[in-house]
Amino acid sequence: MKHTAEAVSLGHPDKTSDFISSYILDKIITIDPNVRYALEVMIKGNTVVLGGEISTTANITDINRWVKDALYEIGYTDEYSKQWGNCAINPDNLNIIHLITKQSPDINRGVEQNGWGDQGVFVGYACTGDENINRELYLARKLNAEIYNLAKSDVNLGLGLDIKTQITLDDNGNIETAIVAVPMLREISLHKFVVQTLGEIPKNIIINGTGRYTFHGSVADCGITGRKLACDFYSTAAPIGGGSPWTKDASKADLTLNFYARRLALDYLGENDECFVYLSSCIGRHELPSATVKTIKSGIISQQNITIDKKPGEIIHILGLNKPIFAQLCRHSVGL
Repeated sequence: MKHTAEAVSLGHPDKTSDFISSYILDKIITIDPNVRYALEVMIKGNTVVLGGEISTTANITDINRWVKDALYEIGYTDEYSKQWGNCAINPDNLNIIHLITKQSPDINRGVEQNGWGDQGVFVGYACTGDENINRELYLARKLNAEIYNLAKSDVNLGLGLDIKTQITLDDNGNIETAIVAVPMLREISLHKFVVQTLGEIPKNIIINGTGRYTFHGSVADCGITGRKLACDFYSTAAPIGGGSPWTKDASKADLTLNFYARRLALDYLGENDECFVYLSSCIGRHELPSATVKTIKSGIISQQNITIDKKPGEIIHILGLNKPIFAQLCRHSVGL
């Protein structure tokens, strides 16, 4: 059976949106660790829409500057804009629209009682292999990261930051096809770089399947938070649990319980080939309605229900999610 996985860089407009929200959350957490935060981001062209709820004691009047700083950290700088012109976002010509209110008091009363800020189902996965994730996803991410780092290291190379990679493994686990989409100001051969990065010669290497790729990022596509969850989590190897983790503080559970489920999957993997952990939450309550572990060893499936007696505050503290680490997690995906 063939297996395929995709990865995208922070320069992709959906991930740019994720990163902007995570970056702003980090800035606020630095001042107010108890912030209640749920901020969605949409980016199209040079327009950025910030919509959601923020309840905090921090002064957030610098939020527009934080948006620009996040773009700079991704690599969308003034120098980059000069190189690419109207083919990419211009961080000095942003139109930022605010649609922000405070968190609902109905939700807050449950959170203040150390209950979860939302209901949902969450999945953790681990398997044997590099970084305990499925090989096709590991390779897609590795290739994406190396090309992104290359492009970001020197804007004069003429490589853009909006990068997508895709790896297909054949029935024997060998790389059958490696696909790369990366903006280019001029024709640049990346075949040798792809082979060196993967450590294997794919049967097929496809660079920019349309033959041309210059307009990119939010200029060519609309970016919205939470649209790359398959890339962020486990591709097709496991179900996707919860909503977008990159737009909320830890009390909302979308990051916290997905992250915790991954930790549990690593703990229960042991000598098994694969491990899946399924958790669920109820808004306003700390008890988890369900917690199940499924392991697979040589095709044999074992399943058990477990008890999680930790409250949200404890799990948040264990995972360090009351600190400004959300942008870092967004950059490297949940717990991976």
